[in-house]
Amino acid sequence: MTWQDLFLKTKNWIKLLHIIQKKRKHKIIYPIDSKIFQAFFLTPFNLLKVVILGQDPYCQFNQANGLAFSVNKGVKIPPSLINIYQELKNDLKQSNIAQHGCLDYWAKQGVFLLNTILTVEHGKPGSHIDLGWKYFTNQVIRFIDQNHIGIVFLLWGNQAISTRNIICSGRNYILTASHPSPLSVYRSFFGCRHFSKTNKILVKNKIKPIDWLLN
Repeated sequence: MTWQDLFLKTKNWIKLLHIIQKKRKHKIIYPIDSKIFQAFFLTPFNLLKVVILGQDPYCQFNQANGLAFSVNKGVKIPPSLINIYQELKNDLKQSNIAQHGCLDYWAKQGVFLLNTILTVEHGKPGSHIDLGWKYFTNQVIRFIDQNHIGIVFLLWGNQAISTRNIICSGRNYILTASHPSPLSVYRSFFGCRHFSKTNKILVKNKIKPIDWLLN
């Protein structure tokens, strides 16, 4: 199986792209067209090991790059990603935290950084929540669950956790915590140790662990 099999099977993304094109005539939409499916380009289906579900893209200029929680190098690191780095530092007992917010290195190792909503209007978080992306990304999650074994799903926050009933094959793993945003990070994200737990699962299944440290 490849991502191409998914896109051939799930056709509503074509309609969604047409809707986005119309909206771009009057609105500023993130990310740019070439980055909407960036997560699929950077993490080939056969290399997939971990799925991290985000919500929708960052909604300020030059932030969204098509990967959940990620921004390009040179862009100020958003608060949620700062908290992710803090948990990473504490979990892996590392003294240094990355000085940039680009998560390409994770993606290329098999960490699929998927937002449940793939586009957003400038300055309006959640503005495309009812557009139809959730139907598509639910299909993505089902496709992964049905065609992979030993994938670790990291579900952070209520929106991500709500997808756990889709992951029902019994062949993959689910770890949950609160969202890493400043509003909820202290509920259960800090101290969840998802990075080390994920690697323990991968090693147990004789899969190469993720190098979580970013240069």
